Amino acid sequence: MTQPAYQRIADDLRKQIIDGHLAPGDRIPSRPQLRETYGVSDAVAIQAVRLLVSEGYVQARSGSGTYVREHPKVRRLTRSWYREARGRASSPFRADMEAQGRAGAWRSPSETTTATPAVAERLGITEGDPVMQTKYTFLADDQPVMLSTSWEPLEITRGTPVMLPEQGPHAGAGVVARMRAIGREVELATEVVTARSIHAAEAELLDEPIGSIVMVIQRTYSGNRPVETADIVVPTDRYELAYVIPVE
Repeated sequence: MTQPAYQRIADDLRKQIIDGHLAPGDRIPSRPQLRETYGVSDAVAIQAVRLLVSEGYVQARSGSGTYVREHPKVRRLTRSWYREARGRASSPFRADMEAQGRAGAWRSPSETTTATPAVAERLGITEGDPVMQTKYTFLADDQPVMLSTSWEPLEITRGTPVMLPEQGPHAGAGVVARMRAIGREVELATEVVTARSIHAAEAELLDEPIGSIVMVIQRTYSGNRPVETADIVVPTDRYELAYVIPVE
């Protein structure tokens, strides 16, 4: 099918931004300029610019024009099973932030809930079984940078010192160390990485524009059975993922 004119214009401007021909802070062509260059109506030119705004590539300034959006420096997020298997005292996220010279912290309210069909399948339990759900907002230098929601079967942790992931003597130690503290060895970490548009609530928490793309890491820790699963939401304009995999 023929590509709509507004998408063709947006594709062209998007490519110029990605290639660096339009740098952060540069003003993109005005509506009359787009109309003349591409031979389209005002309505089509406006629709093209609105698409780029919704995707987070540009931002409009009242009375001034539309400019290429400043993006934060892309940093590397290391997914290292070897490091976590060593049972570090601090969390993997905090270790990553320390390596970048940044202060890592998080907000993490927990509540008891029941497993949805998807969570139950990942944890190898029955739909409706009780789980501890923890919603994390990860901070670097006090700025939100990523989100995560984790679920742990209460059948495993109820009545133990690690039932609340971020409270008690093992708070902040990470899943591997916490489970080891109650006699459960984590032997496998499975991660499935996908991408999707950001949800409205996520955009508000991360100060990202609606239409931004996020990576979603669906992670599950297992020993002789799954002990935790999580959905980790990472903005693509802030992080790239690097996997460190030991070869035996």
